Amino acid sequence: MKQDFVKLREKAEQKADEHRAFFEAVSKNPPKTYDQDCKNIHDAVFENTNCLECANCCKTTGPLFTTKDIDRISKHLNLTPHQFVAEYLKKDEDGDWVLQSLPCPFLGDDNHCQIYTQRPQACREYPHTDRIKNYQIKDLTLENVKICPAAFEIVERMRLKISL
Repeated sequence: MKQDFVKLREKAEQKADEHRAFFEAVSKNPPKTYDQDCKNIHDAVFENTNCLECANCCKTTGPLFTTKDIDRISKHLNLTPHQFVAEYLKKDEDGDWVLQSLPCPFLGDDNHCQIYTQRPQACREYPHTDRIKNYQIKDLTLENVKICPAAFEIVERMRLKISL
């Protein structure tokens, strides 16, 4: 299933006000079953999602790298943490470690991650739609629905399932 990312971004931008209103309403009065409903929707969508067909997240955005991520990945690559940082990372405006360039240098031509077993925690958790109290990261989610077809589908299903 080839994704049209321009159309996804357009759909996400058209729905942005609805999505933002949904998360703001949830944050004011979260239903008791909200977290479990989100997890169930997330799991159902990802049962039918093959991220290797897309990898848009790896092509267009980069994760934050924690010190633990840097230590783990540098060891895996037989580099010192300093060498890994110098070759792949830079500090962003918030002082966080991020990739120097995109697409991710560890993304192969076949959309496989060359460091998959050691990938950063942010990559492991992407698109964060099964996170407890995910309405607290609504700005991040509103960006992710422009990038990830699964995140867009999850938020759309959440809006339909969770009555406020």
